Amino acid sequence: MSTYTTRHFLGLKGVSAEEITSILDRAAYWEQSPNKVNNQFNGKFVSNLFFENSTRTRFSFELAQKRLGADVLNFSSAESSVQKGESIYDTVRTLESMGIDAGVIRLKPNGVLQELAEKIKIPLINAGDGNNEHPTQALLDFYTMRKQFGAIKGLTVSIIGDILHSRVARSNLWGLIALGAKVQFCAPASMQAPELAEFAPYVSFEEALKADVVMMLRVQLERHDTGLLNSAEEYRAQYGLTVERASRMAPHAIIMHPAPVNRNVELDDELVEHEKSKIFTQIAHGVPIRMAVIERALS
Repeated sequence: MSTYTTRHFLGLKGVSAEEITSILDRAAYWEQSPNKVNNQFNGKFVSNLFFENSTRTRFSFELAQKRLGADVLNFSSAESSVQKGESIYDTVRTLESMGIDAGVIRLKPNGVLQELAEKIKIPLINAGDGNNEHPTQALLDFYTMRKQFGAIKGLTVSIIGDILHSRVARSNLWGLIALGAKVQFCAPASMQAPELAEFAPYVSFEEALKADVVMMLRVQLERHDTGLLNSAEEYRAQYGLTVERASRMAPHAIIMHPAPVNRNVELDDELVEHEKSKIFTQIAHGVPIRMAVIERALS
């Protein structure tokens, strides 16, 4: 595997195509490995530091860690002293002092992960960082695209939904540009991130449907309260991938989604396991991708 300038894995912005490809190649090795458990990191301790809940992401990381033979410590802020006012830094620093070898961290506030990485010596892996990045999700998306099409260079990828708040959209954007794909966004005006428009144009839904990959983002239904979303029904009518809209996609095109899916909101129920849909394939690819990233941190 190639060498990084830092053992932290915080995002894909500025990461080279060669670096990304090396992770995808290593994930392919782990996906093809016949052994359910490899004792490569027996005696290493990895902590999943989830200051924001995500059962699916944590399970994927935990399975990857255990397949590599590492000992796993799961941490949830809902049960911790963070609820009593202890800072995120103090919590991570405490676990570092106890001797963990790496931390997988997920948190809501923007900017905190970068600050932690400047002070914490053990490798930190980003499992979701505010509205900033979610690099392992993007990597498993790339892995899925590469297996489907053979290569990513030259693909057109439409990312549809709440771009403004999406870390998935940002990590996909940076990585796909590095790999030579064309990225375009489609979003309601209230959910656009104007600062990203210079890297990926905002297009109509009609135009977005012409892509090789149509990636729907999860709608955070709690945004009803903020006025960004009038109703789930209205969102589906204007920006949901309905059966009728999916019928206008190119024959070779695929549907992707970071999951979990709000069925019949961003994606019609019948499309979740449609032949064009790669949603559960993406989820399956999360384990070998995270094995490759964890291996990189601990090696």
